[in-house]
Amino acid sequence: MLQCTAVTEVPYAEALLALATMEGGPGRPPDALAPDEFLLCELGEHDESVQHAAHLWAADTPDDRDLWFLWSGTGAHRVHGLDTLSLCPALYRDLIAHTVSACAFFDHHPGPHSWAVTDPLGDLLTEHTHAEVRRLLSEGDPDEDGQR
Repeated sequence: MLQCTAVTEVPYAEALLALATMEGGPGRPPDALAPDEFLLCELGEHDESVQHAAHLWAADTPDDRDLWFLWSGTGAHRVHGLDTLSLCPALYRDLIAHTVSACAFFDHHPGPHSWAVTDPLGDLLTEHTHAEVRRLLSEGDPDEDGQR
């Protein structure tokens, strides 16, 4: 499933307050968030009945509660909130690759787990980055005459 493409501006003062008061939050909240930052919904594509969600901070606490920004609507009609939510306990076990992946979303999130959500822009950027690295590495290889 493709990732939702909803984007929203972060209410800076509210987010700083939430970061400053949360257990396991950053030591310096202004370093964790830019004043003009925008967030992209991380959930899979969904309809208007489901709130958008973006992860803001991974708390360093034993109960694994992270700060999430939740919103619905846009512009003057946007309703939003910041909440510390428990992590989704779901695990994906790939028996062929012998790997285990934890869901990166919050507990009881709507839609599929994070491993089933694909980010086409992120995939495109990764592909471009790998191609650029290969190009740069090939430019550094000596030619037949030993020249660079």
